[in-house]
Amino acid sequence: MSWLWGIDLGGTKIEGAILDASMQPVLRERVDTGQDRGYGHILMQISELVAKMSEKSGIARPDRIGIGTPGRTEGPDGVVKNSNTVCLNGMPLLKDLREVLQMEVAIENDANCFALAESMMGAGRDEMLVPGAMAFGIILGTGVGGGIVSDGRIIRGAHGIAGEWGHNPIPGEYAPCYCGRQGCVETVISGPALEGFYASMSRRHLGLREIAAACGRDPIAKMTIDRLVSSFGKALGAVINILDPDVVIIGGGVGNIRQLYTAEARQSIAAHVFNHTFDIPVLPPLLGDSAGVFGAALLNGPATPETAMRD
Repeated sequence: MSWLWGIDLGGTKIEGAILDASMQPVLRERVDTGQDRGYGHILMQISELVAKMSEKSGIARPDRIGIGTPGRTEGPDGVVKNSNTVCLNGMPLLKDLREVLQMEVAIENDANCFALAESMMGAGRDEMLVPGAMAFGIILGTGVGGGIVSDGRIIRGAHGIAGEWGHNPIPGEYAPCYCGRQGCVETVISGPALEGFYASMSRRHLGLREIAAACGRDPIAKMTIDRLVSSFGKALGAVINILDPDVVIIGGGVGNIRQLYTAEARQSIAAHVFNHTFDIPVLPPLLGDSAGVFGAALLNGPATPETAMRD
């Protein structure tokens, strides 16, 4: 039996999973990240989690493991940048994990892990049955990111930034972004940006779900969600004009807003697509918070939709 091991390194918890050859999960285990105790503590937590997974499953430690992490890694040592687990930034995570775990490690951005799992095991699995099919997996939450998967493999690009649509500009938007640019997608349709827009107009602070639920009685709430739908259409339309993927899957907290899946939202996207029709499915995710760790496990080899788990 060939087992696929994965670790999802999050800000508050580290989750591990073992999948069998048909991508069925046989074990999931969690520990606290403990990032307040520093980088070395996180390495030890991962090591202890791997040992616990082996003990509980009765499966020998693997020769290779996939790890999903926030932020990006650069260079042969896998130096982390742009991670919201700030103690990871500037550290050679890939090199240190290989030393601590004494095994081969494949490390990948968490948005890419989401895209890989949802395209091959989740919402996009039927569309990916077509040879050469491509999925664009979106993270739309506190930040805005994404990943591209084709034929069961992550497309990383020459600089490892393929799918990073959150830092493309939206025409007519000028809010400053932490990246140094203005009007980035993230400054307009991330959760904090939308909540900030509502607060600036209403002088009240509401969560995005509350804003979406209030659209029928609160004109400023409706204006905020209209802004989301309109700007989402502009931003995604530009991506579709370049990639023309077979399926788009939206993850993250903003992806739970039902207005993104309406006919109005599709019309907003279609208005910016260089085609007379817009036939690509835009779907919510199916795997919940398991997508990251399942995607990390799939880093151990090319996924095939024929072996993807079925309901």
